[in-house]
Amino acid sequence: MFRALLARWKSSLRLFQPAQVNAQRAKISVAELGHSYANKVVALKNVNLNIRSGEFVCLLGPSGCGKSTLLYALAGHVTPTGGTVAIDGKSIRGPGPDRLLMFQEAALFPWMTVLGNLKFALAARGVPRADREPRAREFIRRVHLSGFENSLPHQLSGGMKMRASLARALAVDSAVLLMDEPFGSLDSQTRVHMQELLQSIWLRTSKTVVFVTHDVHEALMLGTRVVVMAPRPGRIVKDLEIHLPMPRSAEDARLDEMARYLRMLMRRVEGPEGTLPPPRSSSQEEADLRH
Repeated sequence: MFRALLARWKSSLRLFQPAQVNAQRAKISVAELGHSYANKVVALKNVNLNIRSGEFVCLLGPSGCGKSTLLYALAGHVTPTGGTVAIDGKSIRGPGPDRLLMFQEAALFPWMTVLGNLKFALAARGVPRADREPRAREFIRRVHLSGFENSLPHQLSGGMKMRASLARALAVDSAVLLMDEPFGSLDSQTRVHMQELLQSIWLRTSKTVVFVTHDVHEALMLGTRVVVMAPRPGRIVKDLEIHLPMPRSAEDARLDEMARYLRMLMRRVEGPEGTLPPPRSSSQEEADLRH
């Protein structure tokens, strides 16, 4: 039984490959990024990350590893205390129309209908008045909310609110979509439905997505890459491409084996004072699988 488990685990590891992205060819480039808050907490230290146009990159790690700080630096809502962040070779100095940040909460205007929320966002982006309603209705249709255009947010379920928020994010057509655990507050079944919806939309649009999560399965379900982060201080410890065809199913057994490896990796990298443990032999890795 153990040999069969080990064979499946080794097979799953072949679906991971170290990501190698040249900064000159990157859509998003982060170099030697550091950030310390006023209370002296070091949120990020020496973070380097290059992301190609059209990639779906998941930032994965426990609370306190700097995932959201990195995302907000990309959004322009956090000014790092060190290093550089750039999109298309231009330094980020604040929020811009080329990026859209989607939060864990739907953040819809409660006094506006679903259609009204989308039209307002389009107006704020300078879309001509005549184009706003047709475009809003098209993206409402894409997230399967047709028939709820005139509903107010309090009349929608949690999953429907997130679909409306996703429709709004897609309608403004920013080149980069930044997502901060957008499905974290949903029940497990609704969460899987939202993951499947987002995956299908990404396959259609090929937008550049940076997605923060602490859920290993979610990262493997959605990402073309998974960037594993660890705290004390916040840093990147692994940047792995996922060589598993899209679309993916939550029931794919390969995701379970890959998740097992990532969870083991995350346990190992949380050393004291932010130090990484020494390299391990294959026999040590096999021993871990017995537990």
